[in-house]
Amino acid sequence: MTDNKTILIIDDEVQIRRLLEISLSTYGFNTLFAASGREGLVAAATHSPSLVILDLGLPDMDGMKLLQTLREWYTKPVIVLSVRNSEDDIISALDGGANDYLTKPFRSGELVARIRAAIRLSEEKKDSPMLEFGSLSIDLVNHVVRREGEIVKLTTTEYSLLTLLAKNSGRVLTHQFILKEVWGYGYLEQTQYLRVFIAQLRKKIEENPSSPVLLITESGIGYRFGS
Repeated sequence: MTDNKTILIIDDEVQIRRLLEISLSTYGFNTLFAASGREGLVAAATHSPSLVILDLGLPDMDGMKLLQTLREWYTKPVIVLSVRNSEDDIISALDGGANDYLTKPFRSGELVARIRAAIRLSEEKKDSPMLEFGSLSIDLVNHVVRREGEIVKLTTTEYSLLTLLAKNSGRVLTHQFILKEVWGYGYLEQTQYLRVFIAQLRKKIEENPSSPVLLITESGIGYRFGS
């Protein structure tokens, strides 16, 4: 069920807009369109859509600049849909505030699944004192983590890392973003350091650490907390 959620598509390619209109309407979504960055900003401010799909190659401004401007006030999900497929572009978009990133050409079914997941997560209360993911619960008030009802002993750093990922469940967080938030700017290049802590956390919270379902690796980019 979509409850007639409205998706704003900011893309100057007529064929892409038409394809998205057909695909999303099939799943019950309403669609709005903007062919330029300026039109997109006006539409987002006027209609407050449930989610924005953003192309980075716009005629009047770079999509990254538009993303930065949107994130000054727009708090709902943004999914980047772009032909740019370099690791640097993906990381820049995710660090710039995008919730997800898909490259063109794309599969309509995968895009719809990611839209649904992003909207669902954005509607969950982020300020809830308790986060629950299956058998794992995180008490943000008392700083207590339980798995299957048993307290999980975590170091202060492990707890900070876990809560950062859990609060952003479903969103890809880059290595650099995680390192900055948990350890500070002096650790931005210490990706191996991060991998060690992720491995430790997996042993403590995953049923099968070798096949994680909570701490998911996004190869070359960062990590996503599964829900």
